Amino acid sequence: MRCRILHESKGRLRVHAIQSSMTLRQADILEYYLRATEGVTDVKVYDRTGDAVIFFVCDRAVIIAALSRFCYERAEELAPENTGRELNRQFEDRLTFMVLRRAASKLFLPASLRAVAAAVKSVKYIFRGARALFSGRLQVETLDATAIAVSLVRGDFATASSVMFLLKLGEILEDWTHKKSVDDLARTMSLRTDRVWMRVEAPRPQEILVPVSDVRVGDCIVVRMGGIIPLDGKVTGGECLVNQASITGESMPVRKREGSLAYAGTVVEEGECVIRVEKAMGSAQYDKIVRMIEESEKLKSATETKAAHLADRLVPYSLGGTALTYLLTRNVTKAVSVLMVDFSCALKLSMPLAVLSAMRESGAHQITVKGGKYLEAVSMADTIVFDKTGTLTHAEPTVAQVVPFHGQQADEMLRLAACLEEHYPHSIANAVVKAAMEKGLNHEEHHTKVQYVVAHGISSMVDGQKAVIGSYHFVFEDEGCVVPEEEQEKFHALPAEYSHLYLAISGVLSAVICIEDPIRLEAPEVIYELKKLGIGKAVMMTGDSERTAQAVARQIGVDEYYAEVLPEDKAKFIQGEHQNGRHVIMVGDGINDSPALSEADVGIAIADGAAIAREVADITISADDLWALVTLKRISDALMKRIDTNYRQIISFNAMLILLGVIGILPPATSALLHNTSTILISMKSMTDLLAT
Repeated sequence: MRCRILHESKGRLRVHAIQSSMTLRQADILEYYLRATEGVTDVKVYDRTGDAVIFFVCDRAVIIAALSRFCYERAEELAPENTGRELNRQFEDRLTFMVLRRAASKLFLPASLRAVAAAVKSVKYIFRGARALFSGRLQVETLDATAIAVSLVRGDFATASSVMFLLKLGEILEDWTHKKSVDDLARTMSLRTDRVWMRVEAPRPQEILVPVSDVRVGDCIVVRMGGIIPLDGKVTGGECLVNQASITGESMPVRKREGSLAYAGTVVEEGECVIRVEKAMGSAQYDKIVRMIEESEKLKSATETKAAHLADRLVPYSLGGTALTYLLTRNVTKAVSVLMVDFSCALKLSMPLAVLSAMRESGAHQITVKGGKYLEAVSMADTIVFDKTGTLTHAEPTVAQVVPFHGQQADEMLRLAACLEEHYPHSIANAVVKAAMEKGLNHEEHHTKVQYVVAHGISSMVDGQKAVIGSYHFVFEDEGCVVPEEEQEKFHALPAEYSHLYLAISGVLSAVICIEDPIRLEAPEVIYELKKLGIGKAVMMTGDSERTAQAVARQIGVDEYYAEVLPEDKAKFIQGEHQNGRHVIMVGDGINDSPALSEADVGIAIADGAAIAREVADITISADDLWALVTLKRISDALMKRIDTNYRQIISFNAMLILLGVIGILPPATSALLHNTSTILISMKSMTDLLAT
């Protein structure tokens, strides 16, 4: 790209792109390209002037080289389809046009024409108020219509015009702030990508694991039990039961077979299917998330609902106060000043914005929150339940050693284990696959259909022999496998400090994979900090042995622990806590955690865990460390504090405006201006980061 340096100082460079004009899309591409340049800390691109301001900590030559290499076509993929720039431009243009039109009318139109224009514009507002009144609802529209109508009847067209201008200005600003919050949150959520199994035919038929962003229309993907269907398409093979509640609202899973339509965001509860993709990832996902945010009742926290109800209940008091003021003072101006101030605008706008902003801020900390009520629930929680493996222990356990049995080779058994485990990603499964990869063991598909048994293990057929891998209970008790007679002593000598994954072929133990599952270093401190923030009880639940569970519980400092539990045991424990009046957070990462995640007041899934856990959970946190839980609790507590502060400020400031109007200090137009200004200021404050205040 050809450009000219306009100004520079230490760590800052302002350049001008030498081109006739810059589109919004080009500005986005340039901004995201420069942000991706190593050493760049911040970028601002101004499309109207074609300028870019670059802040950097690297050598100046690096920035110059990056600019010289830049090409819109090659860098287009770096910029998402929705960046918020177009939305902001739309509202900027609307506000500019509105203010200029208002100024022009006052300068060039005679008073008589301004009066006619005011009367014509008032029809819309009076109609809204009358419609609300005739439907039996006393709402803010009734207040606005009354104030405008009274001003017109009195012949005060200037006041009526000013009131309508301020109302329109407030509507645009409110609409802008709300849509910007939804847009910011939707982009945060839509940028989170996942990986998917794609079926390819060349050079040989196989399945490969690819980012969902790499999938194109016409590609075939394979989704198995517990997996989320990531893209819209048509089933071309297999048969499965799919939970479509998130899309269609159906409570029962729907059977999908060849020819059936599959919808992105639904979950395969049983079976598996091959789907030919009909809609690739892009704006469709963004639009779907926007609809979810705007339409889902999950967004409505109890506090938001309370704010809306309170706002509606205050309208009759505003009308009553207006009538009383007129009866006592016989002054229409003072009475209209009361009408100009209502509590509902600020209450109805600032509370949802505060929640949306908290969800966006959570996203910046790699925390995805599916609805405002879950932030409120986190703030109220007094009990937290942790799954152990992959949650309190490290997200990436490692294979310490493979102990072969029955004449098998360790590497061959690791190869087979990886081949079976890779289809059902869990922290231990990931460890097995990674160990095989590090040893260069290519685990091609040479088994038949894989069957997953929740919380137990996996079974399949390999070269005509049944192979099972999983827990002791699954392999030896459920499947009836045996340890070779001559290797009993070797079996009993397995190192006790490791978790064990058992692999058996044709009913005989073939290998034990020893898993080293190190505890997350931050876990004890995180639990300590959560208790300081109001969590009174920390519980650990695991399917591991009593010996392992006790050792982990002692190190991390939980109040209670339960070993050798099944998925239903976790859910029953949470039910018991609810009966005791406690509010429970459940944190897990596997398919076996999904019943408990659903049962808890707030289910929190680890980002690298099973897809169904992330779908069932109300909140998803980064797999990097557990400090995200502390951040989430702080954001939730700060949100509730902000909402309480907003209540007090809105009630007190608007009450003051009413008082000043009644005693004649503030005229109606000034009351309306100050009221709308306070609404916007409180709403803008609600959009700021909670942890920065």
